[in-house]
Amino acid sequence: MQDKIQLGSVELTINEGVGTITFFHPSHNSLPGNLLAKLTQTISEAGANEAIKVIVLRSEGERTFCAGASFDELASIEDFPAGKAFFLGFANVINACRKCPKLIIGRVQGKAVGGGVGVASAVDYCFATKFASVKLSELAVGIGPFVVGPAVERKVGMSAMSQLAIDATTWQSADWAKAKGLYAEVFESAEAMDEAIKILTNKLIKSNPEAMDGLKKIFWEGTEDWDELLSKRAEMSGQLILSDFAKNAIGKFKGK
Repeated sequence: MQDKIQLGSVELTINEGVGTITFFHPSHNSLPGNLLAKLTQTISEAGANEAIKVIVLRSEGERTFCAGASFDELASIEDFPAGKAFFLGFANVINACRKCPKLIIGRVQGKAVGGGVGVASAVDYCFATKFASVKLSELAVGIGPFVVGPAVERKVGMSAMSQLAIDATTWQSADWAKAKGLYAEVFESAEAMDEAIKILTNKLIKSNPEAMDGLKKIFWEGTEDWDELLSKRAEMSGQLILSDFAKNAIGKFKGK
């Protein structure tokens, strides 16, 4: 339990055909490299598990879905290989969602920042509460949403993605995100959201797995080059994180 509190966790539970992946980190569900690797692995394993018909991706806690990259880890990056490797962690999570043959339902109970918006964009159908505002904060810390950008753009379009990327310090509401297509539905409470997720997953576990797999392939048409694309984007971020601008900006954010 102590390790979970200190290092965070990724857990998979299976119940009547629904595989629920839950991630947690004590710092607002931020994602350091070890959790990104575990999340990638768990999504891939759930996709290959014949006992699972549909996947729900969620985090612990109430008002923060995911704070994105771990600032502690960003501040510790000292060279380009380490920088690229860290940002590849987010690329690998997005690509795991993309390649997973099962439909992934997102449960966003609170705020999503940076990489958290990327995770919410990488699922196939996303529910949220009214507390699930979004922000792409990367430009404010000297980098840019290069790795998550393709996933976000795919969901909300270039205009909305550029709005988030350029105005990097402004939160956009859950209703804004629904209007742009990131969220399918927005609920007043987590309880109401969970009931809707239960209704949908109960329908999906009775659906034809081959048909759902076929739909998933259609949904993600045109992304076949993302292994290479997101790797190049990780290189961009991995280089920028070494700049004095980024180091100073991250230091200021950590000092708040």
